[in-house]
Amino acid sequence: MIQEGPARAFTKQSPSFDKIEDENLILQYMRKRIHDHCLRYFPANAKILELNCGTGIDAVFFSNYGMKTLATDVAPGMIHALNVKIKDLNLDNSISTQLCSYTELPQFSEGPFDVVFSDFGGLNCVSDLQPVVDGIKRNLKSGGIVTLVIMPKVCPWEILLALKGNFKVAFRRFKKDGAQSHLEGEFFKTFYFSQTYIQKVFGEEFSMVKLEGLCSLVPPPYFEFFPKRLNATFKFLTKVENAVRFTYPFDRVADHFIITLRRK
Repeated sequence: MIQEGPARAFTKQSPSFDKIEDENLILQYMRKRIHDHCLRYFPANAKILELNCGTGIDAVFFSNYGMKTLATDVAPGMIHALNVKIKDLNLDNSISTQLCSYTELPQFSEGPFDVVFSDFGGLNCVSDLQPVVDGIKRNLKSGGIVTLVIMPKVCPWEILLALKGNFKVAFRRFKKDGAQSHLEGEFFKTFYFSQTYIQKVFGEEFSMVKLEGLCSLVPPPYFEFFPKRLNATFKFLTKVENAVRFTYPFDRVADHFIITLRRK
């Protein structure tokens, strides 16, 4: 089941992907939070299978800590951009790439892996995660870690948009058949998952390690004006969010949550 819409959309976005983050302070805050989480729970010198790797921002970061990554993505443009980085940065020994959908993961010869990682809601592009989980199980070692960054069903900032009459965005996450997304002239569905669903689909073979909310109090990244116009408020919200990020309901009611599971 190749994800044709996302593959076309993110291929078109690949030339500007890094620049978008470079100009967005909220995305930078999110990325640092995700990296801090990974460094806390990934084993030293981990061998990582990354799903929806994009242009390889995470894989390059992990290489700085002695980790090796097989970076996969369904978008040819993203894989091309990462291959350019690998060559320019001489990272051939740390990062390899594979064009494939995470719904059709083979058993990679580079495995089994210590970690399977998916960032920034990449898995929200499919309605059923069971094929993804089956592929993860084919490649993850016993005792291995799965860290996923998922968009949940409830985002406080989006619900607040109802006060401005923007009901389409305010309640889009509650649609059972997914919300229509539009990126670079391409349309595809986005689906939202609770942490309960994530735990259920992985089953009793996996135990919870940590759950933390990401942008529960800080606005989502499409409010890119917020840190520039209201910088003091932005800094205050990041401080408070960091203090409550592991606490219910802030660990799951957010723009994204980070969930780490361990295979028994």
